[in-house]
Amino acid sequence: MMVLDKEDGVPMLSVQPKGKQKGCAGCNRKIKDRYLLKALDKYWHEDCLKCACCDCRLGEVGSTLYTKANLILCRRDYLRLFGTTGNCAACSKLIPAFEMVMRARDNVYHLDCFACQLCNQRFCVGDKFFLKNNMILCQMDYEEGQLNGSFESQGAVLEQLQVVYSKMIRTTSSAGGKGAALG
Repeated sequence: MMVLDKEDGVPMLSVQPKGKQKGCAGCNRKIKDRYLLKALDKYWHEDCLKCACCDCRLGEVGSTLYTKANLILCRRDYLRLFGTTGNCAACSKLIPAFEMVMRARDNVYHLDCFACQLCNQRFCVGDKFFLKNNMILCQMDYEEGQLNGSFESQGAVLEQLQVVYSKMIRTTSSAGGKGAALG
């Protein structure tokens, strides 16, 4: 019988040695079960290591748990509460993980920020826009810039506007949380 011990907060399903019962960090009772979890340098009943938001059992959900603000969270709830997709290319503010965004090449924008950067015209799905030197331009402003020589004709890319859900970035260090892999 062995208890797996890791210092990096990696939860491990362990077999408890006979006669040496551990105390559960969740309920403060002795763990009499044959199996227990070790996470965050503490021992847990399988039913006691749960997400603070949705109560899902973290030993069953996936390979990662997160801690922040004295909360133990599943990946979904951690990203919902603290996660980001990165910064908006127009305003440079953080974009929450589950917010609808607009994308143009490698740039990500808040819906409200995705507008012509000269006249502030908002775009609808299917509208054409130009991306010139990472500036979003409506067709009228782009063509006017071409006529008066403000823009060089080379390098502009005509794009079709598409609304997509933001993709989550797997790193948690930018949000200040701690991620740990389940064993």
